[in-house]
Amino acid sequence: MMRGRPSLPKVYVPERTLTSPNGTVLPPLKTTYYFDQLVDHNNPSRGTFQQRYWMSWEYYQNGGPIILSTPGESNADGFEGYLTNNTINGLIAQQQQGATIVIEHRFFGKSNPYDNLTSQSLELLTVQQAIDDLVYFAQNADLPMPCGDNVKPNTTPWVLIGGSYSGALTSWTMVNKPGIFHAGYASSAVVEAIIDFYDYFTPIRENMPQNCSSDVQAVIAYLDEIYAKNDTTAIQDLKEVFGLGDLSHIDDFAAALQLNLFEWQNLQPDGGPGGRFFKFCDALEVKDGVQAPVTGWGLEHAISSWGSYWNTTYYASVCNSFGAEECLGTYDTSQPFWSNVTVDNDNRSWFWLVCNQFGFYQVGPPEGQPAVVSRILQPNYLERQCVNMFPQKFSSLPSPSASDVNSAYHGKDVNVDRLYFANGYSDPWREATVSAESLHKPSTDQQPIYMSDGVHCTDMITENGIQDQTVFEVQMVALDYMKKWLA
Repeated sequence: MMRGRPSLPKVYVPERTLTSPNGTVLPPLKTTYYFDQLVDHNNPSRGTFQQRYWMSWEYYQNGGPIILSTPGESNADGFEGYLTNNTINGLIAQQQQGATIVIEHRFFGKSNPYDNLTSQSLELLTVQQAIDDLVYFAQNADLPMPCGDNVKPNTTPWVLIGGSYSGALTSWTMVNKPGIFHAGYASSAVVEAIIDFYDYFTPIRENMPQNCSSDVQAVIAYLDEIYAKNDTTAIQDLKEVFGLGDLSHIDDFAAALQLNLFEWQNLQPDGGPGGRFFKFCDALEVKDGVQAPVTGWGLEHAISSWGSYWNTTYYASVCNSFGAEECLGTYDTSQPFWSNVTVDNDNRSWFWLVCNQFGFYQVGPPEGQPAVVSRILQPNYLERQCVNMFPQKFSSLPSPSASDVNSAYHGKDVNVDRLYFANGYSDPWREATVSAESLHKPSTDQQPIYMSDGVHCTDMITENGIQDQTVFEVQMVALDYMKKWLA
C-alpha cells in the first residue's frame, strides 16, 4: 500500500560538539524544542498542540536568514542532518551566515493535535493547515538562540526548503502566503496532484538497465494476458513460482511485483551497483556470469529468475516471518494495519492525504504503452484501501480533490519569485514536478528550474554533489541564486 511514498532521504550526522561563530558551545543537534501550534487555524479557540522542532545556529550571525524545512510525511527524528552542511539547507546557512530549523509536520511523529489518528481527528490534516503551520511558526516562534525572539519574517529573511512532498509544500506555501518566506528551494517537488499516476514508472522503465526492463515487461505482459483470459491455472502457477501461491487476490499479487520497481526511488549516486534495485536486475539478467542482451533472456527465464529472487532473497526482506496473505494482502480488514489509530503512524497519516487530496495512485499504464507494472492495478485498487482504512470517512470509493489542490496552489503552473526548483532526470516522481517531460516549463532568473542526473531529492545531500558533477552544478547554482536573493 503506497510503498513508493514521496519522501526525503535521511542523512547520517556523526556526534560532534557544535560551536557558534563566537565560540559558544551549542546544544546537541538532537535537542528537541516545542512550539505551541494552533490545532485549527480556522478556529484558534480550539487551542494549541506541541509541535516538535530542532535547530542549529552554528553558522548564524546577526542579520542572517532563518532556513526552515520539514521532512513532511515522516516522524522527524533522524532528520537532524538537515540542520548541517551535509545538506543543501546547511550549505545555504553556512554561506549566508544563517540558522537552520527542522520542524515536524502535523499528525506525523509526535506532533499531534490529538492522541489518536481517527478519521475525526485527521479532518485537520490538510494541505492548508500544514501551510498555515509553517507561516504561524515563522511569525510567532521565539527561537532558542540568542535574540531568537527578534528574527520574525518582518525583520529577518526566512528561506523555506523542502523535498518531495515537503518540496511541494514549499511551493504551495509561497503561492498561498506570499511575502512570508523571502526565498525557497524545492527539490523533487511533487507540485501537481495526479490521481491516476501511472507515469511514476515511466522514468524507471526508461532509465533502468534495458535488458532488465525488457524481461520485466515480458513477465507483466504475460500476467495481464492470463488475467484477461481468466486462466486461473496459469495464474496460480505463476504465483507459486514467486512463492506467493497463498496470496488470494490477483491484484495483490500484481502489487507485490511492483515492490521491486519501488526500490528505484531510493537510489543515490553514492549507492553504487549494490543497491537493492540493481541486485534485483542482476538476479534477472546475469546467467552463468553472462549479462543478458538488451532484449533480455526472454519470458521463461525471466519468470524463473524473478521468482527465484523472491523465494531466496526478497520475500524475507519484505515479509519476515509473515505469510503472504498477512503481509501482502489488502482484503482482510480485520488486520490491525487498517484499524490502528495510535499516533506516530506515518502510513496512516500519509494515506489520509492521498485518499482525500492527492491521489498519486501508482498504477499500470493505459493500453498501448509499455508496461513494467500490471494494468490489473488501477486507481480503484488503492481507493478500496482508502475505504478499508477510513470506513468512518468513506462509505464508497473516494475521489481525491486533486483538481482543487492544483487550482488552489497552482500545481505545475506555479509562478513565484525567488523559488528555486531542483529535479532529477531519473526521478520516478518527475511527471508531478515542474520538470515533467510533457510540460517544457521555462527556467527564469526569478524561478529557476535546474536538472541533475539524480533520482529523488538527490540534490539535497551534499555528498551526492561530490559523487555526481551534475548534482554539484545544481547545488552551486542554487547557492549563487541564494547569495543574490539574500544580498
